[in-house]
Amino acid sequence: MMYYADHHGFPIITFIDTPGAFADLKSEELGQGEAIAHNLRTMFGLKVPIVSIVIGEGGSGGALAIGCANKLLMLENAVFYVASPEACAAILWKSAKASPKAAEKLRITGTELCKLQIADGIIPEPLGGAHVDPSWTSQQIKAAIVESMNELKEMNTEDLLKHRMLKFRKIGGFQEGIPIDPKRKVNMKKKEEPMAGQISDKELEGEVEKLKQQILKAKESSTELSESGLNEMIAKLKREVDHEFNEAVKAMGLNERLEMLREEFSKANSGDQIMHPGLMDKIDKLIDEFNQGLSEAPNYASLKNKLGMLKDLCRAKNEEKVASLKLEINKKFNEVLDRPEIKQKMEALKAEVESSGATSSEDIDEELKKKILQTRKEIEAELVQVLESMGLGVETVKSVSVDLSQQIPLPDVKGRIENLNEKVNQKIEEVMHSPDVKNLVETLKMEVAKAGNIPDSASKSKIEALEQQIRMKVSDAINSSELKEELEELTGEILKVNESSLQNGSLKGDSPVEVNVPASNS
Repeated sequence: MMYYADHHGFPIITFIDTPGAFADLKSEELGQGEAIAHNLRTMFGLKVPIVSIVIGEGGSGGALAIGCANKLLMLENAVFYVASPEACAAILWKSAKASPKAAEKLRITGTELCKLQIADGIIPEPLGGAHVDPSWTSQQIKAAIVESMNELKEMNTEDLLKHRMLKFRKIGGFQEGIPIDPKRKVNMKKKEEPMAGQISDKELEGEVEKLKQQILKAKESSTELSESGLNEMIAKLKREVDHEFNEAVKAMGLNERLEMLREEFSKANSGDQIMHPGLMDKIDKLIDEFNQGLSEAPNYASLKNKLGMLKDLCRAKNEEKVASLKLEINKKFNEVLDRPEIKQKMEALKAEVESSGATSSEDIDEELKKKILQTRKEIEAELVQVLESMGLGVETVKSVSVDLSQQIPLPDVKGRIENLNEKVNQKIEEVMHSPDVKNLVETLKMEVAKAGNIPDSASKSKIEALEQQIRMKVSDAINSSELKEELEELTGEILKVNESSLQNGSLKGDSPVEVNVPASNS
């Protein structure tokens, strides 16, 4: 009948009053499920307006089979549900006595369903229900149908089909970023991690080589490589390398000592105290013994091979990150430089320079120099804002152009700076190799590894305290030497040159911007 109505352009009105399809063996043998599915598919493709009215009970698939309409209206006391309250209570609460609670949770009334945008309108009933005054109720139903049809007949076929599709597409929703209830999370099935050591070296090499080819193709075609595959492979290789290290420790008979040290380490780090130097000596001794005997381990070749593959992929990932960051920076910079107001300023300055007849920067008058420098500062400020919005640290380094040969010979300055840098580096190297600083550095490495990517407040305070101690040791060593006097003397001479150059004010003064990309946690 629906096909007939669609063929002749008649609108379709369906009245729903069913407890749902009866799920017994005979009904399934007669093709009940297929009939419902066929109706659902057919009603979504009909090119005429469809209005459905729930006049009593709209239950499950039986109601849906004739309810895929442009407008779904409900009588005031009608219900529409996916399962009857009794059936829902029997499934969820294991007792039909909980049906009132189930009915409340199912939200089956017309008012609730209109809020959920499943029903499109409620038709009023007389006091006591529709059966008290069927004639009056029929008039209300007629008025609702006429109003809905007048609205739907204004649409063309394409809009009508889209309207029906969108009605069902907008039902329901989802939320992102909502923390999972701890009680629910406990009952969730944990993700099964793939077992390490189950994959042969040849299979790993084949997967890595395939990934490398994809990276090369992405570089040649200037397309972005999906990071998910690369990250998965790196995680897999990390698991394999950890497994190989554990196997090497077992083969060398060091696993018991390692477990004992782990227990001591966890006890030592349970409070806010810094690790005892004696424990650090034990750890250093075990590390040295492991490194010396590692080449004799039976799985050394496999470990070396997997470690090499891991390093190659990590290097490729870093290169990919740097390349994508460069592209993004260039894109952002071009967007800034292509702004109409900046282009207009640059064109105006260019015209002024050309009209002044200057052939070099020395020929430009002071007023125009100030304009050029001011414009340059404004553009640099815009570029700095772009970099800071991308989470990049920005340091503006100002320099001025002067004839340093008149104040301090340039080769002499460079030589003295290089000589001083070399002395400072040597001093820092000496301090870092001293026993107390070396212990502090090793303790810091342990704390950083223990803290992971998201350290807690206690770990942060420990790390900051260790870093401060190391800095103080280095600073004290440099300040106590003759290097401080030499540095102050050279700084004073350079400052004198800078002061004289700033007073002269030269257009050649550049203000290059140095971009500091934040280092990764590795």
